[in-house]
Amino acid sequence: VDFYQGPGLEEGLKVLARIKEEFGFPLLTDIHYPSQAKPAAEVVDVLQIPAYLCMQTTLVTEAAKTGAVINLKHGQFLAPENMAKPAQKCESVGNSKIILTERGYTFGYNDLVVDPRSFFHLRNTGYPVVFDITHSIRKYGIPSADPRGGNREVMPTIARAGVAAGVDGVFIETHPDPSKALCDAASQLCVTDLEEFLKPLLDLHAVEVKHRHTSVTA
Repeated sequence: VDFYQGPGLEEGLKVLARIKEEFGFPLLTDIHYPSQAKPAAEVVDVLQIPAYLCMQTTLVTEAAKTGAVINLKHGQFLAPENMAKPAQKCESVGNSKIILTERGYTFGYNDLVVDPRSFFHLRNTGYPVVFDITHSIRKYGIPSADPRGGNREVMPTIARAGVAAGVDGVFIETHPDPSKALCDAASQLCVTDLEEFLKPLLDLHAVEVKHRHTSVTA
């Protein structure tokens, strides 16, 4: 396997622990195996279940049993209403600290599309909803180190559309030099662009929250 897969659980958690100690930030990390849940939860505040793995019952329940906040990434293959299922798995072991994150749907081969209706249906589950902007612009089947592996130019457009549709937060991968990132290089936002990127999203969010409960006659 030629692609970077991280420093490993033990070393990765040491890095995260140093970040937490130095900056005091709440931390989030993916886990991919049930056995990773407990040690990761001793360091981070949020355990993230990858989209591909969101229906893996043992992974989801072991993560939830730690008591950490659980961020369930919306599987690219699921209708938004179906995300209630993995959330219920968390609830079944006593954890209701759940976030649902939209990251696009499979749209034909090697492509994703963001359906604004998804935000409405995810919100109707009753859990906070986050929009993963940077993963939504990835082009599957193309290595992320290849500039063709992501449509970075559409990032502002889909970000504004998602926030206007109604979310509680955004998920953005950033890097000082995205071209040198070890993963998702083609879809990351340059960290120096982050502040200006967020300003219109904050403005839109304020308007959307004000009008979120506007309804139409069925």
